[in-house]
Amino acid sequence: MTEAVLGLDTSNYRTSIAAVGPEGEILMNLRELLPVKQGERGLRQSDAVFAHLRAMPFAEEKLRQLKRAGIRIVAVAASDRPRDGEDSYMPVFQAGLTAASLLAGILDVPLYRTTHQRGHLAAAARGTILEGRSEYLAVHLSGGTTDLLAVRPDRIDRVGTSLDLHAGQLVDRVGVALGFSFPAGPELEQLALNGKSEGRLGASLEAGGLNCHFSGAESQAQRWIMEGTVSRADCAREIYDVLARTLCRMIGAGSRKTGLRDVLVTGGVAGSDLFRRMLKERCAKSRETPDPVFGDRELSGDNAVGVALIGWQEWKRGH
Repeated sequence: MTEAVLGLDTSNYRTSIAAVGPEGEILMNLRELLPVKQGERGLRQSDAVFAHLRAMPFAEEKLRQLKRAGIRIVAVAASDRPRDGEDSYMPVFQAGLTAASLLAGILDVPLYRTTHQRGHLAAAARGTILEGRSEYLAVHLSGGTTDLLAVRPDRIDRVGTSLDLHAGQLVDRVGVALGFSFPAGPELEQLALNGKSEGRLGASLEAGGLNCHFSGAESQAQRWIMEGTVSRADCAREIYDVLARTLCRMIGAGSRKTGLRDVLVTGGVAGSDLFRRMLKERCAKSRETPDPVFGDRELSGDNAVGVALIGWQEWKRGH
């Protein structure tokens, strides 16, 4: 019988349940996007918690299939907060933690807790040259984070961030204004492929390049959309261009501050092939900026694979 660890992650956008085996192989990776009404830019926490509870049964048949295949769940892991720190809290993660607690009790197996951010890092590092590394620089880009992180064996320190909008918020707000559904990243990227960028959105940074602002870029893009002075495709392309220019400078600043030269980039925004290409090209032009490493595209966005991988490591240490 094959042993496996089950992972649960309930972010503000997606219900995720995954199972990994002894060698880190993915036995199950289910992700259910939370429903958002057309024209809206996200969910309130109370609505998101309820949506997670309604979505939980979507994994029922897959869990039965694992059991019929002779796979035994030996532990359950869940993300219980967004990131490290006592002040890090979002109600949505209680939905996944509650379900994980019940499953662990029913199965009589250990329950391990981690954070949403650590899950992202573990999933993104899987299969890359950074898998198993204890020290590296990381960038986490999503609707709720634009974090520049120094990852070390005993802690994760945030050394830079956005001081207003996050990268994912910039993408989603401009995408929704262009008529796309939330989350708007995939549709905005397709539109941007047909556009061209000229650096018309200024990269706004401070603290030596460690912190950034995106609200000015969003305001300018909204004016373009209202006035029709820039084509839709060019507007979309400029969004990815300002993201690449900003993050390249932040990575360079973070590397100089920490001395870390390995860089892992993850989060929903990092799942964009266009953003990956533009960021790598921008970093390649700078002698001081390390080349970024990206994980599996499907594991860049919200998922529970990283949570399950962390749970497996915890279970192995205990056995």
